[in-house]
Amino acid sequence: MPGRGSAPRAGKALQQKVVELAKSLGLKAETEVTAARRIWGSKRHIDVVLTQAQTRKKLGIECKAQAEGGTAEEKVFATIQDIESWPIPGIVVIEEESYSDSVKGCLISTGKVVLFDDLEDWLRLFF
Repeated sequence: MPGRGSAPRAGKALQQKVVELAKSLGLKAETEVTAARRIWGSKRHIDVVLTQAQTRKKLGIECKAQAEGGTAEEKVFATIQDIESWPIPGIVVIEEESYSDSVKGCLISTGKVVLFDDLEDWLRLFF
């Protein structure tokens, strides 16, 4: 299946970009944070959890990227639902070029999906 091996690498690369941005803003960034279990019993991991030191305010971030057309677009909708069961607020970060325009617009309209290029402004408002 095309793109299968590149999807995890693209997601990890995006995760690293989010961590670097967060640190440049003075936020603590932890990766692969365990947050209870999913409905079928597997452990839930949040890609990145950011913490603002003074207020201890937290934000979970799932990083969804794909190197070429694939199923990541479909998985983002399930991830948005999964965020509702987290013990902290959360968003999904995507790379603009990874998604079709129609799906990208739909995802962003949920208020739970942020383009990486817009993430710095979003984080400055949140924290």
